[in-house]
Amino acid sequence: MASNYIWRPTKDIVDEANVQNLIQMFKTKDYKDFIRFSIRSLRSFWGRAPEILDIEWFREFDEVLDVSQGIEWSRWYVGGKINASYNVVDRVVKKGFGEKKAFIWVGEDGLEKIMSYSELEDHVKRFSNYLLSMGVKSGDVVSIYMPMMPESIVAMLAAVRIGAIASPIFSGFSPPAVADRLRLAESKVLVTIDGYYRRGKEIILKPQADEAIRLSGTDPKVVVVKRLGVEIPWDDKRDIWYDHVIKEYSKTDYVYEADPNDPALLLFTSGTTGRPKGAVISHIGSIIKPGLEHYINLDIKRKDLLWWITDIGWMMGPWQVFGSQLLEASHLMIEGAIDYPPDRVWSIIERYKVSHLGFAATAARILKSYGLSYVESHDISSLRVFGNTGEPIDPDTWLWIVRDVGQDMRPMINLSGGTEVFGCILLPSVVVELKPSTLWGPAPGVDADVFNEEGVSVRGETGYLVVKKPFPSMTRGLWKDPDRYIETYWSRFRGVWYHGDWAYIDHDGFWYLFGRADDVLKVAGMRIGAAEIEGVLNEHPYIAESACIGVPHKIRGEVVYCFVKSKYGLEVDENRLEIELKELVAKRISRVFIPERIIVVPDLPRTRSGKIMRRILRAILLDQDLGDVSSLENPETIESLKRKIKI
Repeated sequence: MASNYIWRPTKDIVDEANVQNLIQMFKTKDYKDFIRFSIRSLRSFWGRAPEILDIEWFREFDEVLDVSQGIEWSRWYVGGKINASYNVVDRVVKKGFGEKKAFIWVGEDGLEKIMSYSELEDHVKRFSNYLLSMGVKSGDVVSIYMPMMPESIVAMLAAVRIGAIASPIFSGFSPPAVADRLRLAESKVLVTIDGYYRRGKEIILKPQADEAIRLSGTDPKVVVVKRLGVEIPWDDKRDIWYDHVIKEYSKTDYVYEADPNDPALLLFTSGTTGRPKGAVISHIGSIIKPGLEHYINLDIKRKDLLWWITDIGWMMGPWQVFGSQLLEASHLMIEGAIDYPPDRVWSIIERYKVSHLGFAATAARILKSYGLSYVESHDISSLRVFGNTGEPIDPDTWLWIVRDVGQDMRPMINLSGGTEVFGCILLPSVVVELKPSTLWGPAPGVDADVFNEEGVSVRGETGYLVVKKPFPSMTRGLWKDPDRYIETYWSRFRGVWYHGDWAYIDHDGFWYLFGRADDVLKVAGMRIGAAEIEGVLNEHPYIAESACIGVPHKIRGEVVYCFVKSKYGLEVDENRLEIELKELVAKRISRVFIPERIIVVPDLPRTRSGKIMRRILRAILLDQDLGDVSSLENPETIESLKRKIKI
């Protein structure tokens, strides 16, 4: 790591940055002083934030923050009435930007769809009318199981417009994983697609959606987007084509006037237990945090085009939509793989003049593996800013992006937060100096800190990332599970949000993250609980129990290694068993999470209380110091594991 390397913004970048307006507005000296003010004067900063973003209210709020029910249940902008969808669609058209591009979609086969804000408003109003005609009302859930496409955005915004809750689901999930989410949400409508392209192959999704519905025991209406035009199973009483909805249903002007704290998004994320957690993001939370981060930190202006390589089913998809559209800017999305062909990313940047490119570190490592020749064969001068999220980015990849691709002219806005806060806890702005891999420090209005085991703030040592004061986009509990919400986020340190990441602040005040402190895995930037994979493996008739861990990988960031113990000491064909278990994970969850290796072991290291010690497995696998093993009930497993891993 080139630890002495520091990226410094040019005078032009600093002088022209959006955040300069706020530094002057709040009478602060510089960006660092502005962040200190935003944390110290919480009500003042968040009270002015809607004005900064020109958010439109149906009724102005009376009180910025109410913590009378406890910090865990903070209520924001009390007394106000608002609608998130209205603010990112209708309001933009009303301001005179109807003919401006809302977004661009690029298919893997070269098909292109561009939708203006006026066209988007038309589709959203028509889809809203369809939902209303199906009896969908405020508080009902509309699930979206398809890639990030124009139609998935329309469905999401239409649901939010009428007070329903939009719940995007990762298009790579297999039917059982989708079924879990449909069942928990009790979805009234499911929006899906006949299929899509990936690496030149047709991925047929509608049959998987049908199977998910069957497994879930729910009975939603189904809207199907026609992309491939292939033959798919059809239920005349339940299914309807998206194109038919847009053609046959008239526009409605109905907009639900929501309490700012009413739910707009239901985003399921995996946890340390097998059951997915449902983060409930409010109307105000879905626009104010992404809007500020796009404006202050990414420095997005109305003329800009943002492309974050993501899926509508991951937090960054809705974050891109709500943030860029609130600023009346434009965004871009693609179908298929970023390296099919290998120069696809750079070609798209050149063709559409992308100004902001965001990715997970895995995507950056894939691009890096092809070298600079593809970059240099395209004009990427439109690029102003890079972004990374989803997983820590290693210094070598960071430097390749900033120095080699960006030619030291473009900052890396390395950011981290999570689905549960629908935004960032840590990220820099374009106006600050950066070290390789750093996240710089707290986001505006976020009182972040690093605690040790005793709950004491520390510097110069690794600790837990926490947040000491609330902010508006924090989840409104967990979906139908308030006890789990308190246990997960507020019980480790009383009155403090425990985020579950390992963090470190160096002697110069630069912040870094070192991954999850719990057993949540991040594969290619996509998050899943180890327990969710283990639950699938344990269904195999030969498997008694299993333990999965994340292992660093040069391209994918992390890959999954699983250790399995067979039932009753059965003799098994380990090669055949590994194949069967990998196929089981692909079928039940997704091919994304297929383990890199499955190792059959005689036993798993466990404490006297029966808890499997995954850190021991990770240390053995990576040939690291095992640390304290005195709590192990079966220390003899260590040597047998070492022998097994070497095979």
